[in-house]
Parts: sequence; C-alpha cells; structure tokens
Amino acid sequence: MEKPGNTHRVGLELIGAWLGARSVARGLPAPVADHGGMRVDTGLPNEVRRYVFAGPVDGIRELAASIDVPHVPIKMCGPADQLLALLPSGWTLQPPGYLMTRQTAGDAMPVLPAGYRVDMAIDGQVAAARIIAGDGALAASGYAAEHAGVFIFDRIATDAAHRRRGLGKALMAALGAARRSKASQQVLVATEEGRALYATLGWRVLAPYSTAVILAAVD
Repeated sequence: MEKPGNTHRVGLELIGAWLGARSVARGLPAPVADHGGMRVDTGLPNEVRRYVFAGPVDGIRELAASIDVPHVPIKMCGPADQLLALLPSGWTLQPPGYLMTRQTAGDAMPVLPAGYRVDMAIDGQVAAARIIAGDGALAASGYAAEHAGVFIFDRIATDAAHRRRGLGKALMAALGAARRSKASQQVLVATEEGRALYATLGWRVLAPYSTAVILAAVD
C-alpha cells in the first residue's frame, strides 16, 4: 500500500479539470480561477462556495483574511499543517482526505454476493451506479463523470450494513466501465478509510487533500 507521504506535485490544471468534472457530476457551476486557486460557487445550504488550491500559495492567506462566515471551506493539496499555517485564527481543520489517481484501464466486474444487483444509468457525461440488495435496500452507490481529460469517481458510498462484501470494488468496476477515453486520467478524493480500499485497486496518492472551515460567524 502506498503511504500518504509518497506524494507527487499537483498542478492547477489538474485541479481545474477535476473540479470541472465534479461540477458536471453534481450539476454545479463550472470552477473559475480565484486567488491563485479555483472557486466553485456551490450555493448549497452547508456550503456557499469552496476554494481549492493545488498547493500552498500566498493567495490563501489573503483569501482567508477576507472570509468571516462559515460554509466557505478552503481546500488545498498538501499537508494540513501547511494549510493551517496560512490561515488566521478561527479556522478549523476537517478530517483529512487524499487526492488519488491510477493508470490501469479498470477492473473486471467481480461476481456479486447472492441477492445483489447493479443498476447503471448514463446521462451524457455522467454515470450513476447503484447496488441493490435482495430486500430492495440501497447497499452502495456512486457517480462518475468524464470531462476535460479526466474521469472522476464521486460520492462513492457503501451502507454500513453491507460492507466487507466486495460491493465497493464492484461499484468502482461498474463506474469505470463508463470511461470512454483510455487517455482520461482517473481521479478521486478519498477519506482515510477509503484510501486503504482504493490502494488495493491500484490507486496511488497524489497528495494529501486538506480542508479548513470557520465553524461559526466571526463577530
């Protein structure tokens, strides 16, 4: 398994392409350049907008000083301590993530446990997969999108009651089959738990993916 410390330089071009594909997958506005990084105006109840940076840049310091409300996360490819060093007081780090990629063409669809089935739907650039249990419950789900030279996996989730049955691997294989161009770089952001699973499927860490937010409005 590749350790989180084995990281590689991440370019702003890749961040822009990944965010663009993520916006396609989620029906959000396209990212725009801002403060040396990228901004997505998500307009969601728990996230007004987000800023994403390829690494530590002075623009983060200036940006953070201008934000005094919650629901506006700053995200950066790099260790959490590097991000925190650029922020004023009042910002709180969130659980770590990992920007990951892989070069392999994809996985063969594994045999699902008895009683499970995969439902796939493709709408333009977006693929959605759902694994349904025998009782009709949603056991796992996820999305993928291909855009601007990247193929991303997004919102990959397995219900706690259905874990450790190979459903995550099956879900990734089903979504991966929707990739049209072999030249498209495969990208995802994993949690600590997810990183371990993806490493077994041939994914490698490009960089830690750190997030900080203001938890309450500053008086």
